[in-house]
Amino acid sequence: MKNYELIEHTADIGIRLKAKSLNELFKNAALAMFEIMAEDKSPVACHRSPVKIDIEQKADNIEELFINWLNELLSLSAVKELIFSDFAIKKLTEKSIEAVALGEDASDYKVNVEIKAATYHQLKLEQSKAGWLGEVIFDV
Repeated sequence: MKNYELIEHTADIGIRLKAKSLNELFKNAALAMFEIMAEDKSPVACHRSPVKIDIEQKADNIEELFINWLNELLSLSAVKELIFSDFAIKKLTEKSIEAVALGEDASDYKVNVEIKAATYHQLKLEQSKAGWLGEVIFDV
C-alpha cells in the first residue's frame, strides 16, 4: 500500500503524505518521489549491494529543510546515477537532518518521469494530534 496519494496539478506532479512522525514524513516523501520517478526493471530483487550516501542538510525552518532534503536527493541521484530505494534518518530537527540514503544503479530501473525539483509552490507541512500531513509539488 502506498504511503502517499497523487494531487491533481496542471503540468507538474503533486503528492499528499500522512505520517505519524516528522521522520516518517521526510522518509515517505523521499520514497514517494523515487517511486514516481522510476520502477525496478526486474521482478526479483537481484541487484548488487546498495550504495550508502550520507546526507546532511541545514535550513532556517522546516519547510526549507524539507525542500532542501528532496532536492539534495534529486541532485545526488542525477550526479551519481542512482535511484534511491530506502532512507535511514539518524537525526532530524526542524532545522537540520542527518540521514543515509541507499541507492541502486539507475540502469536497473525504468525511468517513468524526470522530476527536476521539489518546489515551494503550495507546500504544506502541518502537525496535528494524529501526526503530520505534507503536500509538495514536483517540477517535471
